[in-house]
Amino acid sequence: MNKNIKLAVAGAVLALSATANAGIIIPAGDWTLDISGNVNSYVTNTKTSGSAVSGGLTAAVNDTGTKSQGSITTGLLPNFLSVSGSTRQNDLDVTFLISVNPGGSSATPLVGGSANENRQAFMTWGDKSWGSIKLGKDLGIFASDAILNDMTLLGVGSGAGSRTSHTTSLGRIGTGFVYADWKQQASYTTPNFNGFQATAGITQAWNATGVNAATSMTGATGRAAGGYAYEGKASYSFTGGDVTGKVWVGGFSQKVDTSPDNAYAGELGANLNVAGLGLTGYYYSGQGIGLTAMLRDGFDASRKARDSDGGYVQATYVLPTKTKVGVSWGISNLDRNSTGDVAATSTLACIFSIVILSYYV
Repeated sequence: MNKNIKLAVAGAVLALSATANAGIIIPAGDWTLDISGNVNSYVTNTKTSGSAVSGGLTAAVNDTGTKSQGSITTGLLPNFLSVSGSTRQNDLDVTFLISVNPGGSSATPLVGGSANENRQAFMTWGDKSWGSIKLGKDLGIFASDAILNDMTLLGVGSGAGSRTSHTTSLGRIGTGFVYADWKQQASYTTPNFNGFQATAGITQAWNATGVNAATSMTGATGRAAGGYAYEGKASYSFTGGDVTGKVWVGGFSQKVDTSPDNAYAGELGANLNVAGLGLTGYYYSGQGIGLTAMLRDGFDASRKARDSDGGYVQATYVLPTKTKVGVSWGISNLDRNSTGDVAATSTLACIFSIVILSYYV
């Protein structure tokens, strides 16, 4: 099987982060309200080599050769303003959270700025004796630990040079893991059993799409079957002296109309912290899930699911000045089903990232 190799070096040559975190606690009768926010902005210069990876990573679609592009943009973590509340009533812990996420970059005049998103709007009910139930829109379950442990969450990673009309850069999405995304969901999380905890639920299923997807898999014929995806994860967290860590596994499954194949995936990850040193390793494998966003380019023209796998390794260190430096390397691979599969899917995507400076006000 032939493979096209794409290499993207997406370190910020100049990455000056202005990040503001604030929390205003307001008692309101039986409720406690919290208003918080984050402003995240970078000056970046991104250099790409080769043609664009299917699904879109650091270069615009159909870009070829070597390209260098500067931008002033947000990182992987978006700007946000959120309002949350918590209360204890009728032997239940009840919480809610609503957030808005204004984009911070645009390359087009007279449009009022880049995309604005509303990523979170959910409530939870529960008790430490039996767990909690979540209903609403929040980060997906599968691959959530992969992105939350990605060091580029507080940096830029890939995609800064080509995503000036979007809310964020891509970080390591598509070069080490598939995006967990922000999904409507109904889920249950167990109590914490001495470090062990599990979450399972149904989430809003995605349609099968993609810039190179066959027309037979787009629109109504590529819609999610049944309306639900099934996601779950289990983790074990441990601590001892200066050593802390976490190991997790997860799974995803969804049916797509008109395809004989289901989309499904599994994952395995681990994180270890010793004093200021942090180590992370992650691996995923599946079919029909695509490369970057869930179900994007996951099916070929004959409606057969394509195989995917990938992962990343990462090392970080917190200096005495509380500055974190780190290096990571990751791969995402999407296989062609045959030589007649014309979509640009037999792709090995690599990224090398360095977080030079993280500074918080």
